[in-house]
Amino acid sequence: MARGRISRLSVRDVRFPTSLGGHGSDAMIGPEKGVVHLATAAILNAVWDLWAKQEGKPLWKLLVDMDPRTLLSCIDFRYITDVLTEEDAYEILKKGQVGKKEREEQMLMHGYPAYTTSCAWLGYSDDTLKQLCAAALKDGWTRFKVKVGADLQDDMRRCRLIRDMIGPEKTLAACACPQKRKCQMMDANQRWDVPEAVEWMSKLAEFKPLWIEEPTSPDDILGHATISKALVPLGIGVATGEQCHNRVIFKQLLQANALQFLQIDSCRLGSVNENLSVLLMAKKFGIPVCPHAGGVGLCELVQHLIIFDYISVSTSLKNRMCEYVDHLHEHFKYPVVIKQASYMPPKDAGYSTEMKEDSVRKHQYPDGDVWKKLLAAQEN
Repeated sequence: MARGRISRLSVRDVRFPTSLGGHGSDAMIGPEKGVVHLATAAILNAVWDLWAKQEGKPLWKLLVDMDPRTLLSCIDFRYITDVLTEEDAYEILKKGQVGKKEREEQMLMHGYPAYTTSCAWLGYSDDTLKQLCAAALKDGWTRFKVKVGADLQDDMRRCRLIRDMIGPEKTLAACACPQKRKCQMMDANQRWDVPEAVEWMSKLAEFKPLWIEEPTSPDDILGHATISKALVPLGIGVATGEQCHNRVIFKQLLQANALQFLQIDSCRLGSVNENLSVLLMAKKFGIPVCPHAGGVGLCELVQHLIIFDYISVSTSLKNRMCEYVDHLHEHFKYPVVIKQASYMPPKDAGYSTEMKEDSVRKHQYPDGDVWKKLLAAQEN
């Protein structure tokens, strides 16, 4: 595919909802949400991968080097102009040009700060939790997320165990937290009703969590606002976004002061295009972006977006970090590189999405070896 053809396709034709699922019969099953939107993200993320490869650049570099007006032509501003117009976005990107070279050099040298979710899943024994936490500390991790919400007493024991291991108050220059300590975040994965979330987190406040993630239904904007209002005096922020359908939900979360940490997802939204609009809205509202990045390829993708965000949009690392989970990276041709608990900017051209042929072949349904074994086991 010729260079010009890729550029025209990416900038003009692939403005996601208009051309892929935002009108006609598609709108009847929910415009810009659900399986249609996920499929849209898959197609457009592949186009961005092709575009970056054609230019011989990693995606983050393609975005960083792009003229602001060209970048804005990739964004659909429908439904969000009440909080962010194209001119607002242009002013943000224009201001982001100042010091851009220095921020890019900083990323190449030190990387983007990350936190780990791999140590404290629900169901881990205390011994397993201790072993994983000790190994992570040895590897330089200073930010840890704990899964909570199944049993309060169990949560309190596990959170106390982790807080005791990582220490209460330590000054760390690399830490993005305002308290300048080793950080503990909590994730409820949508388990609670609104009053329950407030009550539960009031009990866990003694462990000084930086945030509670997805405390209730991801669709409950006003519920998140209520929780946020109750927990801010306790020093606990609300983080959400990994299940947000589209930029409109993010717009309303921001308008309602319903979150203190915004969590984009590289595949839930309609690809790079829609994530760009959310990054710009977050900047407009002064809310830090701390992406969701489970270890199923999401880390490989979202690292590009957050590195671009720092260099060209937010221009700040205050209160900012990106999730890291150490699962399944072995299946990707260009896996993430973590050094001293930071994402190092990818250097290979593209969006880091390409999987190893052998991995694809083994997991292909229904003829791959993995599926053959599963189906055979079911028959037996």
